[in-house]
Amino acid sequence: MAAALGLSGCGSTSKDDPNSQAALDKLYADAKDDLNSGSYDRAIKSLEKIEGRAAGTTMGQQATLDLAWANYKTGERAQAIATLDRFIKLNPSSPAMDYALYMKGIVNFNEDLGLFGRLAHQDVSERDQQASREALLAFRQLIEQHPDSKYAAEATTRVNFITNTLAAYEIHVARYYFNRKAYVAAANRAQSAVAEFQHAPGIEEALYIMGESYDQLGLTQLRDDARRVLDKNFPDSEFASNGGKRKKAWWKFW
Repeated sequence: MAAALGLSGCGSTSKDDPNSQAALDKLYADAKDDLNSGSYDRAIKSLEKIEGRAAGTTMGQQATLDLAWANYKTGERAQAIATLDRFIKLNPSSPAMDYALYMKGIVNFNEDLGLFGRLAHQDVSERDQQASREALLAFRQLIEQHPDSKYAAEATTRVNFITNTLAAYEIHVARYYFNRKAYVAAANRAQSAVAEFQHAPGIEEALYIMGESYDQLGLTQLRDDARRVLDKNFPDSEFASNGGKRKKAWWKFW
Protein backbone atom coordinates (compact mmCIF):
# COMPACT_ATOMS: atom_id res chain seq x y z
CA MET A 1 0.00 0.00 0.00
CA ALA A 2 2.83 2.38 0.89
CA ALA A 3 4.52 1.65 -2.43
CA ALA A 4 1.29 2.23 -4.32
CA LEU A 5 0.73 5.57 -2.56
CA GLY A 6 4.30 6.57 -3.34
CA LEU A 7 3.87 5.89 -7.05
CA SER A 8 0.54 7.71 -7.06
CA GLY A 9 2.12 10.74 -5.43
CA CYS A 10 4.93 10.86 -7.96
CA GLY A 11 2.47 10.72 -10.86
CA SER A 12 0.39 13.52 -9.43
CA THR A 13 3.44 15.73 -8.85
CA SER A 14 4.69 15.22 -12.40
CA LYS A 15 1.30 16.01 -13.85
CA ASP A 16 0.93 19.22 -11.88
CA ASP A 17 4.53 20.37 -12.27
CA PRO A 18 4.54 23.44 -14.57
CA ASN A 19 8.12 22.62 -15.54
CA SER A 20 7.36 19.09 -16.69
CA GLN A 21 7.71 18.32 -20.38
CA ALA A 22 4.02 17.53 -20.66
CA ALA A 23 3.07 20.87 -19.14
CA LEU A 24 5.51 22.74 -21.40
CA ASP A 25 4.23 20.91 -24.47
CA LYS A 26 0.66 21.88 -23.58
CA LEU A 27 1.61 25.48 -22.91
CA TYR A 28 3.51 25.75 -26.19
CA ALA A 29 0.64 24.19 -28.15
CA ASP A 30 -1.71 26.77 -26.67
CA ALA A 31 0.73 29.56 -27.52
CA LYS A 32 0.97 28.39 -31.13
CA ASP A 33 -2.81 28.30 -31.39
CA ASP A 34 -2.93 31.89 -30.10
CA LEU A 35 -0.27 32.96 -32.61
CA ASN A 36 -2.14 31.35 -35.48
CA SER A 37 -5.41 32.97 -34.46
CA GLY A 38 -3.84 36.41 -33.99
CA SER A 39 -4.21 36.45 -30.20
CA TYR A 40 -0.70 37.81 -29.82
CA ASP A 41 -1.02 39.32 -26.35
CA ARG A 42 -2.12 36.00 -24.90
CA ALA A 43 0.56 34.16 -26.85
CA ILE A 44 3.21 36.51 -25.45
CA LYS A 45 2.30 35.62 -21.88
CA SER A 46 2.59 31.90 -22.59
CA LEU A 47 5.82 32.24 -24.54
CA GLU A 48 7.45 34.27 -21.79
CA LYS A 49 6.67 31.45 -19.35
CA ILE A 50 8.09 28.84 -21.73
CA GLU A 51 11.22 30.87 -22.37
CA GLY A 52 11.93 31.01 -18.64
CA ARG A 53 11.04 27.40 -17.83
CA ALA A 54 12.71 25.80 -20.86
CA ALA A 55 15.85 27.95 -20.96
CA GLY A 56 18.72 26.26 -22.76
CA THR A 57 16.51 23.85 -24.68
CA THR A 58 15.34 23.78 -28.29
CA MET A 59 11.84 24.61 -27.11
CA GLY A 60 13.19 27.59 -25.21
CA GLN A 61 14.94 28.87 -28.33
CA GLN A 62 11.82 28.45 -30.42
CA ALA A 63 9.76 30.24 -27.79
CA THR A 64 12.17 33.20 -27.93
CA LEU A 65 11.83 33.48 -31.70
CA ASP A 66 8.06 33.17 -31.50
CA LEU A 67 8.03 35.80 -28.78
CA ALA A 68 9.95 38.21 -31.00
CA TRP A 69 7.45 37.60 -33.80
CA ALA A 70 4.49 38.19 -31.50
CA ASN A 71 6.00 41.44 -30.24
CA TYR A 72 6.60 42.54 -33.81
CA LYS A 73 3.00 41.78 -34.78
CA THR A 74 1.69 43.84 -31.87
CA GLY A 75 3.79 46.83 -32.91
CA GLU A 76 6.33 46.43 -30.11
CA ARG A 77 9.33 46.83 -32.41
CA ALA A 78 11.84 47.73 -29.68
CA GLN A 79 10.81 44.72 -27.62
CA ALA A 80 11.02 42.44 -30.65
CA ILE A 81 14.56 43.60 -31.41
CA ALA A 82 15.61 43.24 -27.78
CA THR A 83 14.29 39.68 -27.80
CA LEU A 84 16.15 38.85 -31.01
CA ASP A 85 19.36 40.39 -29.67
CA ARG A 86 19.01 38.20 -26.60
CA PHE A 87 18.57 35.12 -28.78
CA ILE A 88 21.60 36.01 -30.93
CA LYS A 89 23.78 36.58 -27.87
CA LEU A 90 22.76 33.42 -26.00
CA ASN A 91 22.56 31.02 -28.96
CA PRO A 92 25.48 31.78 -31.31
CA SER A 93 25.56 28.24 -32.70
CA SER A 94 21.82 27.77 -33.05
CA PRO A 95 20.66 26.35 -36.41
CA ALA A 96 18.00 29.06 -36.33
CA MET A 97 20.55 31.90 -36.26
CA ASP A 98 19.93 32.76 -39.91
CA TYR A 99 16.22 33.15 -39.20
CA ALA A 100 16.92 35.35 -36.16
CA LEU A 101 19.11 37.66 -38.26
CA TYR A 102 16.54 37.69 -41.03
CA MET A 103 13.75 38.60 -38.62
CA LYS A 104 15.85 41.36 -37.06
CA GLY A 105 16.36 42.81 -40.50
CA ILE A 106 12.67 42.56 -41.30
CA VAL A 107 11.61 44.30 -38.07
CA ASN A 108 13.88 47.26 -38.81
CA PHE A 109 13.19 47.19 -42.54
CA ASN A 110 9.42 47.45 -42.21
CA GLU A 111 9.69 50.09 -39.49
CA ASP A 112 11.63 52.52 -41.60
CA LEU A 113 11.51 51.51 -45.22
CA GLY A 114 7.90 50.77 -45.95
CA LEU A 115 6.44 52.86 -48.73
CA PHE A 116 3.60 54.11 -46.55
CA GLY A 117 5.21 57.53 -46.67
CA ARG A 118 4.06 57.89 -50.26
CA LEU A 119 0.52 58.30 -49.00
CA ALA A 120 1.69 61.61 -47.59
CA HIS A 121 3.88 62.27 -50.68
CA GLN A 122 6.98 61.64 -48.59
CA ASP A 123 10.14 60.18 -50.10
CA VAL A 124 11.39 57.22 -48.03
CA SER A 125 14.87 58.70 -48.27
CA GLU A 126 13.66 61.74 -46.32
CA ARG A 127 12.91 59.74 -43.19
CA ASP A 128 15.26 58.93 -40.33
CA GLN A 129 17.61 56.16 -41.43
CA GLN A 130 18.90 54.60 -38.21
CA ALA A 131 16.54 51.63 -38.49
CA SER A 132 17.64 51.24 -42.12
CA ARG A 133 21.25 50.90 -41.05
CA GLU A 134 20.32 48.34 -38.38
CA ALA A 135 18.43 46.32 -40.97
CA LEU A 136 21.36 46.54 -43.37
CA LEU A 137 23.77 45.19 -40.73
CA ALA A 138 21.48 42.27 -39.92
CA PHE A 139 20.94 41.30 -43.56
CA ARG A 140 24.65 41.59 -44.35
CA GLN A 141 25.54 39.41 -41.36
CA LEU A 142 23.04 36.82 -42.56
CA ILE A 143 24.50 36.80 -46.08
CA GLU A 144 28.11 36.63 -44.90
CA GLN A 145 27.67 34.00 -42.17
CA HIS A 146 24.91 31.92 -43.76
CA PRO A 147 25.32 32.21 -47.56
CA ASP A 148 23.39 28.96 -48.11
CA SER A 149 20.41 30.02 -46.00
CA LYS A 150 17.02 30.01 -47.66
CA TYR A 151 16.73 33.63 -46.52
CA ALA A 152 19.99 34.75 -48.19
CA ALA A 153 18.50 35.59 -51.60
CA GLU A 154 15.80 37.83 -50.18
CA ALA A 155 18.30 39.40 -47.79
CA THR A 156 20.50 40.30 -50.77
CA THR A 157 17.57 42.03 -52.49
CA ARG A 158 16.82 43.99 -49.35
CA VAL A 159 20.47 44.96 -48.91
CA ASN A 160 20.44 46.51 -52.38
CA PHE A 161 17.21 48.37 -51.62
CA ILE A 162 18.47 49.69 -48.29
CA THR A 163 21.82 50.71 -49.76
CA ASN A 164 20.08 52.76 -52.43
CA THR A 165 17.78 54.32 -49.85
CA LEU A 166 20.64 55.31 -47.57
CA ALA A 167 22.43 56.88 -50.51
CA ALA A 168 19.25 58.78 -51.41
CA TYR A 169 19.02 60.02 -47.84
CA GLU A 170 22.57 61.39 -47.89
CA ILE A 171 21.83 63.14 -51.17
CA HIS A 172 18.56 64.50 -49.79
CA VAL A 173 20.51 66.11 -46.95
CA ALA A 174 23.15 67.43 -49.37
CA ARG A 175 20.38 68.94 -51.50
CA TYR A 176 18.85 70.53 -48.40
CA TYR A 177 22.15 72.24 -47.53
CA PHE A 178 22.76 73.30 -51.12
CA ASN A 179 19.33 74.95 -51.45
CA ARG A 180 20.10 76.93 -48.29
CA LYS A 181 23.48 78.00 -49.64
CA ALA A 182 25.39 75.98 -47.04
CA TYR A 183 27.84 74.88 -49.72
CA VAL A 184 30.53 73.39 -47.48
CA ALA A 185 28.01 71.12 -45.76
CA ALA A 186 26.40 70.25 -49.11
CA ALA A 187 29.73 69.29 -50.68
CA ASN A 188 30.77 67.20 -47.68
CA ARG A 189 27.47 65.32 -47.55
CA ALA A 190 27.48 64.64 -51.28
CA GLN A 191 31.09 63.48 -51.11
CA SER A 192 30.17 61.12 -48.27
CA ALA A 193 27.44 59.59 -50.42
CA VAL A 194 29.82 59.10 -53.35
CA ALA A 195 32.45 57.47 -51.15
CA GLU A 196 30.09 55.08 -49.36
CA PHE A 197 27.55 54.25 -52.06
CA GLN A 198 29.47 54.30 -55.33
CA HIS A 199 26.98 52.22 -57.31
CA ALA A 200 23.71 53.73 -56.06
CA PRO A 201 21.41 55.41 -58.61
CA GLY A 202 21.53 58.77 -56.81
CA ILE A 203 25.29 59.24 -57.18
CA GLU A 204 24.71 61.22 -60.37
CA GLU A 205 23.00 63.96 -58.38
CA ALA A 206 25.62 63.78 -55.63
CA LEU A 207 28.38 64.50 -58.12
CA TYR A 208 26.39 67.39 -59.55
CA ILE A 209 25.87 68.90 -56.08
CA MET A 210 29.57 68.52 -55.35
CA GLY A 211 30.53 70.34 -58.52
CA GLU A 212 28.06 73.18 -58.01
CA SER A 213 28.96 73.56 -54.33
CA TYR A 214 32.68 73.77 -55.10
CA ASP A 215 31.90 76.29 -57.82
CA GLN A 216 30.05 78.50 -55.36
CA LEU A 217 32.98 78.22 -52.94
CA GLY A 218 35.47 79.18 -55.62
CA LEU A 219 37.26 75.83 -55.40
CA THR A 220 37.81 75.45 -59.11
CA GLN A 221 40.08 72.40 -58.99
CA LEU A 222 37.64 70.41 -56.89
CA ARG A 223 34.76 71.66 -59.05
CA ASP A 224 36.49 70.48 -62.22
CA ASP A 225 37.33 67.11 -60.66
CA ALA A 226 33.70 66.53 -59.65
CA ARG A 227 32.38 67.56 -63.05
CA ARG A 228 34.93 65.37 -64.83
CA VAL A 229 33.81 62.33 -62.82
CA LEU A 230 30.18 63.21 -63.52
CA ASP A 231 30.79 63.53 -67.27
CA LYS A 232 32.74 60.27 -67.39
CA ASN A 233 30.18 58.19 -65.50
CA PHE A 234 27.03 59.98 -66.65
CA PRO A 235 27.75 61.47 -70.09
CA ASP A 236 24.04 62.11 -70.67
CA SER A 237 23.37 63.46 -67.19
CA GLU A 238 20.02 65.21 -66.90
CA PHE A 239 21.31 67.21 -63.94
CA ALA A 240 24.08 68.77 -65.96
CA SER A 241 21.81 69.51 -68.92
CA ASN A 242 18.78 70.70 -66.91
CA GLY A 243 20.57 72.90 -64.42
CA GLY A 244 20.18 70.52 -61.50
CA LYS A 245 16.51 69.72 -62.01
CA ARG A 246 15.64 66.79 -59.77
CA LYS A 247 14.48 63.62 -61.43
CA LYS A 248 11.66 61.52 -60.05
CA ALA A 249 12.72 59.50 -57.02
CA TRP A 250 14.36 56.22 -58.05
CA TRP A 251 11.92 54.12 -56.03
CA LYS A 252 8.76 55.63 -57.56
CA PHE A 253 7.24 53.63 -60.39
CA TRP A 254 4.13 55.81 -60.88
